[in-house]
Amino acid sequence: MKKQLSLLVKASLISVYLIFLAGSVVRMTGSGMGCPDWPKCFGYYIPPTSEEQITWQPNTSYKKGIIIVKDAALFVAEEDFISQNEFNIQYWKKYTKHSYATFNKYHTWTEYINRLTSVLAGFVFLFLLFSANKYWKDNKKIPMLAIGAFLLMLFEAWLGKTVVDTNLKPTVITIHMVAGLFIIALLLQLLFVSDRGQNKSTVYNALFSRLLVVSVVFSLIQIAMGTQVRQFIDEQVKLFGFENKQYSLMNPSFKFYFHRSFTIAIVLVNLGLFYLNQIKNLGYQLVNWVVFLIFLETITGILMYYADFPIGTQATHLLAGAILFGLQFYLWLQSRSTV
Repeated sequence: MKKQLSLLVKASLISVYLIFLAGSVVRMTGSGMGCPDWPKCFGYYIPPTSEEQITWQPNTSYKKGIIIVKDAALFVAEEDFISQNEFNIQYWKKYTKHSYATFNKYHTWTEYINRLTSVLAGFVFLFLLFSANKYWKDNKKIPMLAIGAFLLMLFEAWLGKTVVDTNLKPTVITIHMVAGLFIIALLLQLLFVSDRGQNKSTVYNALFSRLLVVSVVFSLIQIAMGTQVRQFIDEQVKLFGFENKQYSLMNPSFKFYFHRSFTIAIVLVNLGLFYLNQIKNLGYQLVNWVVFLIFLETITGILMYYADFPIGTQATHLLAGAILFGLQFYLWLQSRSTV
């Protein structure tokens, strides 16, 4: 039975990382407001594919909740009706949650696929919750961790709505990202509990364990700060357009310089982990992957800055950071179990 639970936890982890990947593609392409409402998209369950669908038309049937763009503003149908030859405001109310009223079918469908990824993850989490619920008598920690992860997923869904309603407010996006990392931490703890006892080949080292705590905290800070830097880039893109990526980091704020310089501290801490693992023969195989991800993070960061954001580097950078956090956290769980 624990094997089934372990597989569901791993599936849940993969689904969360897919959300990270989809979200990074959304930000990379500037598609965050591709759907101006939530959970629907322009009032549709299946998003529009052409501008005609969200533009007011005479003698057209409209359903309640459908959103159109008119005079650079969004309007929501207040009831089912058929339009006449002239636009009649009595059937519409202005959408007031934000003022973003641009349609781009590629942005719309990119954001919609991101939402579908989240829906898929939701079903996986429901299966996990059902499976973990069977362990109330044997180990209450298992269902409690599953419930915690599921509740955080619901919180993430609400945050996703808030991100759209606030027109990509930086603070909300950062909380959205950090909450996703906490979900990963809960799932990894659940995975560790369900697989406990399978790996006894590691050796406890107090300094190694303390460095792991530092590495986890550093990664959390770096990812949160990176989200803020990404928001600055988004604002630059709005000003200069996607075709002028060379201006994305023109006159950056202190947050960018902190994010870049803080990489040095992260590299040193994780190289320290690698060094201790080697000279003390501690047996933590995941440390090698940590070093690889640090290298990948550094390379993609350099490419983004000096090569004007080559395609795929932003998504790779974000996903590698999230996986790095997960590996460091799981290593910390392993190090504690050997005490």
